[in-house]
Amino acid sequence: MSPPQTTLAERLLHALRDRGATEVFGIPGDFALPLFGEFERAAVLPLHTLSHEPAVGFAADAAARMRGGLGVAAVTYGAGALNLVNAVAGAYAERVPLVVLSGAPAAHEAASGLLLHHQVKALDSQWRVYAEITAAQARLDDPGRAPQQIAEVLDAALRLQRPVYLEIPRDMPTRPCAAVPVLPPVLPDADALDACADELLQRLGAAQRPVLMVGVEIRRYGLEARVAELARRLRIPVVTSFMGRGLLSDTAAPPRGTYLGLAGDPEVSAQVEQSDALCLLGVIVSDTNFAVSARRIDLRHAIVALEGRVTMGHHHYLELPLTALVERLLARLREVPAAPDLLAVPGAPGGRSGAAPGAHPAAAPPVPAAAATPAAAAADDAPVRPLDIAAALGRLFAAHGPMPLACDVGDCLFTALELTQGALIAPGYYAGMGYGVPAGLGLQAATGQRPVVLVGDGAFQMTGWELGNARRYGWDPIVLVFNNASWEMLRAFQPASRFNALGTWDFASMAAGMGGDGHCVRTRAELQAALAQAHSTRGRFQLLDIRIPPGAQSPTLERFVAAVKRLSMPG
Repeated sequence: MSPPQTTLAERLLHALRDRGATEVFGIPGDFALPLFGEFERAAVLPLHTLSHEPAVGFAADAAARMRGGLGVAAVTYGAGALNLVNAVAGAYAERVPLVVLSGAPAAHEAASGLLLHHQVKALDSQWRVYAEITAAQARLDDPGRAPQQIAEVLDAALRLQRPVYLEIPRDMPTRPCAAVPVLPPVLPDADALDACADELLQRLGAAQRPVLMVGVEIRRYGLEARVAELARRLRIPVVTSFMGRGLLSDTAAPPRGTYLGLAGDPEVSAQVEQSDALCLLGVIVSDTNFAVSARRIDLRHAIVALEGRVTMGHHHYLELPLTALVERLLARLREVPAAPDLLAVPGAPGGRSGAAPGAHPAAAPPVPAAAATPAAAAADDAPVRPLDIAAALGRLFAAHGPMPLACDVGDCLFTALELTQGALIAPGYYAGMGYGVPAGLGLQAATGQRPVVLVGDGAFQMTGWELGNARRYGWDPIVLVFNNASWEMLRAFQPASRFNALGTWDFASMAAGMGGDGHCVRTRAELQAALAQAHSTRGRFQLLDIRIPPGAQSPTLERFVAAVKRLSMPG
């Protein structure tokens, strides 16, 4: 008796695992039942089912952000895949290699002449929607062509750090299939890479006030250690973009801060805005990162390395991956004898040995991470404000070690910026609500690390109920709900509107029914006690329902709102 042949679904799972995926998040449906059946039978990757498709996307997104490699979201045709669209759009905007696996009608069903359930306008309406929010797509309807298609699409996700889409008709998952090939890497032009690296180093060497800003692509491509070495060799100040907060924090070249323009640290803002050679490595040029700069940064004169191309003034270098650029810069710097305060490369003009008075010293020591920790607040009966939450977490991390943060949008994200300890994942640019809780679950599933989740009450109402799935998988995040009975960030911009009010929900009392422990927190003393108890309790999720007085905002949010309002004023 001949051994059973390997199925298409199993080949797909092996290809996903070989490219860094460690699990599949999903919700089954009739068009995807054979696919999910093969996931379970083959057991190549664990399958984690959640309750709502947006949460599936957010969890898979977070898994990819935290551990690198691919995140995987599996859904059914139409009602499932279209429910996933917003999460995939956020992953596209923020450069996350999320793989969408969607069931689909079989060929004989498509040819029946009947309208199929879950169909919208046409059978390929879903395909056309996903073509807008993914970087590569394939329909696996031919086992002979499927291996090459799978390899091309998955490799595109990693190369471009964008979502991709694979559609699997329901008669295909169990079909015999050959192994997915390993495709040769796409190599950049060596001469163009040399020319780009030399010009970049020459521009930095000629500058009096160079600054290196790092952004999310540094983490997406696993470059933090290499960029830290680059910063050390260049001897120039390093900051992060808003979306890049937390980058390089555990390296030998920690950043001096996060650039927030008018809303941030004035010294960091001045250093960035007065730079005559601002080098943006992997920084998304978005309003979130630069709208509060009061237009003091002329990005036309910055060095921008993003999306596989480098722009320096009117010079454009195309198809140069960030990984290759960083490696070539390091190679060039190793060719040059070390100097105490001189960036010297072949052809570079003189370096900075004669820097103008007032220029930022290139070799100044970085600001210690502890210096940016929020000041400790008394554990008293005063009401909790957002900055008290940052201070309490800072004390917890100082005592027990940092924990990764999964953060939603709103004031919880601005509060998280007060912390320098622990990795942070958040939808800082796309700003889709509901990310925090499922992201925390995805983070723990992918890394085994226990996360702290920061989420507003409005976002918790959207996806907080996914905590009910934590007990099945042994996940035990610590969830801090900023419960101010409103969409507070929206209220900050338009305080007179009544539609921002949400009413006070008793989230703490709901935790037990979902398999966790709830703590209602009103004072700073209660916050400290609840955090200590939550940290010491393992095996069940811990939910801190923190009642924040209406109108209480973090200082960073207050500055951000003031800056945006100032910049939006006519004249």
